[in-house]
Amino acid sequence: MSIEQVSSAGGVGVAKQVSSHPLSPLTSSEITHTSALVQSLYPKSTSLQYKSITLQEPAKSELVPYLDAERSGITLPSIERRAFVSYYIRNTDKLHEAIVNLSRRRVESNVRLGPNIHGPGDAEELLLVEKIALEDAGVKAEITKLQLPEGTAVISDPWIYGSDGVNDEQRMYQCFLYMRDPCNPSNLDSNHYAFPLNISPVVDTVELKVIRIDLLPTGSDHSTKEPQPFRIPPPSEYAPEHQQLRPDLKPLNVVQPEGASFKVTQAGETGSMLEWQKWFVRIGFNQREGIVLYDVRYDGRSIFYRMSLSDMVIPYADPRHPFHKKAAFDLGDVGAGVMANNLKLGCDCLGAIHYLDAVLNTEKGEPWHMENVVCVHEQDSGIGWKHTNYRTGKAAIVRNRELVVQSIITVANYEYIMAFIFNQAGEIKYEVRATGIVSTQPIDEGFEVPWGTVVHPRVLAAHHQHIFSLRVDPAIDGHNNRLIYEEAHAMPRSDFNPHGVGYTINETLIEKSAGLDIDVDRNRTFKIQNHSVRNPVNGRPVAYKIQAPPFQKLLADPDSFHFKRAEFANHNIYVTKYRDGELYAGGKYTNQSRGGDGVRSWANRNEDVTDTDLVLFVQFGLQHATRIEDFPVMPCEVIHVAFKPANFFDKNPALDVPPSSQETNRSTLLEAEGHHQGSVEAKVGQKGEVCCSSKL
Repeated sequence: MSIEQVSSAGGVGVAKQVSSHPLSPLTSSEITHTSALVQSLYPKSTSLQYKSITLQEPAKSELVPYLDAERSGITLPSIERRAFVSYYIRNTDKLHEAIVNLSRRRVESNVRLGPNIHGPGDAEELLLVEKIALEDAGVKAEITKLQLPEGTAVISDPWIYGSDGVNDEQRMYQCFLYMRDPCNPSNLDSNHYAFPLNISPVVDTVELKVIRIDLLPTGSDHSTKEPQPFRIPPPSEYAPEHQQLRPDLKPLNVVQPEGASFKVTQAGETGSMLEWQKWFVRIGFNQREGIVLYDVRYDGRSIFYRMSLSDMVIPYADPRHPFHKKAAFDLGDVGAGVMANNLKLGCDCLGAIHYLDAVLNTEKGEPWHMENVVCVHEQDSGIGWKHTNYRTGKAAIVRNRELVVQSIITVANYEYIMAFIFNQAGEIKYEVRATGIVSTQPIDEGFEVPWGTVVHPRVLAAHHQHIFSLRVDPAIDGHNNRLIYEEAHAMPRSDFNPHGVGYTINETLIEKSAGLDIDVDRNRTFKIQNHSVRNPVNGRPVAYKIQAPPFQKLLADPDSFHFKRAEFANHNIYVTKYRDGELYAGGKYTNQSRGGDGVRSWANRNEDVTDTDLVLFVQFGLQHATRIEDFPVMPCEVIHVAFKPANFFDKNPALDVPPSSQETNRSTLLEAEGHHQGSVEAKVGQKGEVCCSSKL
């Protein structure tokens, strides 16, 4: 498709806007119209609290023909625009779902959901819960017992209540209290996680009041005690102005004098198309998943229909009340889109950067404009490929240029830097960097516990797991795909293998939906194949292989609420047969959930997944055994999943990348002499004789 270029700041190619697309996120006016149509179902005096107003993606049976027609340049079929809405009647437990047909301007369905189904938190609600907790007379009375210095600022961190089956039917928040450095109360950025208090109010979201005040255990058992006069430890600050900064760090500038190599085309008011180095992808953004990739192609060939982070869970190790309920489902409990940072030039991304904005909704159903929530930029990632002919000393070398599509979310204390990364060899990575501040709780002086680490005087950081689920809807040269795994097996010693060194790669087909695991000892590697499309060189099915790191699965007992709720966290990979709407590995509503409507339940249908429209949920994670170096702010822990072509191309697809040179990369040349060693070669003469000669 030919698109006329227009100039843009920073040397990034930004094409003229094209018409909207069925996959473009909702616009401001569509959000306004949607909330108005839902409100029209009720008397004007009825106040609604909107949790999500987002695009109801078209059914795949409608969208695939549309995308095919779009690629072919033929007349596009008509697809109606719809919005999905979840909302409460304010100050009640009445959670509803509605589907609004924006093309016809009518509400198609409106359903009240049943018991134990709770909507996510939102920014306005979290602030209200903080206020309720800190203004409660009982909470104030408990704080008074601490005898804090005058002017001390007490902070409340509301946590989604969690589930344990004990009087947890109503929707609640468990608040953990901290204080800013009382010796420097004017410092609004003081690290309050260095001053945890043992008071934990519980707030009911219907009655909007504190219904219970828990006292936290601070020893090595379950016992609690009344708040005592607080002995103030020293602060532990992370902000640069509180550090003696290193004086010997020289500037490192990322300069692209001719601008970036990618091009962004705006599709309507909210959609974006991205083109770079033979890649084409549509970028969406929503309240829950944040970044969503659609229609991912390389050199015109279809690879993935849809990719997004589907779910995540952070279960904590402390078995004592109320910490035993701490299991944060950050995407389902709040949302990656809602928590996205405004990324600042030169800090979160480097080089020639293009930012993407988003439009979500407030709890009043109004448009919420979020600026710079996605950054797109290129980065150098070392050597892409190289070979030196040691006989001649000639080196061929190509740098590995990558395209990064990145968003960063802040979840109270934690930050997650999430990025889709494309390279020039047809590979995609999904990378997560975990940083921020570990969740802290008080511990008495002189105590140690095996479920956490003391990171500051009288401050405990409990161990926890981070388990992520990436949803991958493949379209490897079409939508009828299969999942196989390969394993490396030693050949038995025999006359054919007399030295016992041979081994083979064996392939196993996955025929039914299931949860599956990596086996490092067998080098078990999963591949998504299109069995009907063959490589022209070796005749093998075209495929993409999945490189997912092994991780320790969910440690919670199989009968625990943690295990029941985190349906994705007990296997490396789940494969299911595609069904519209099955997007979230932990279920649509994770807040105080009970389980039973996530990917484990879908896989238990035991459906055929051979040469059909299948979906993968790829899990990866970290076991965060906390350490003192994680405080007051945690160095990034980096983990990623990679998708690499396997017999998809007929050669290395990065052969045509221009070679690296001093002229293009402007490196400082310290050593001019290349690698050249002596060699011996044999030449065939005119009469067929072979002569050897040395070359030094």
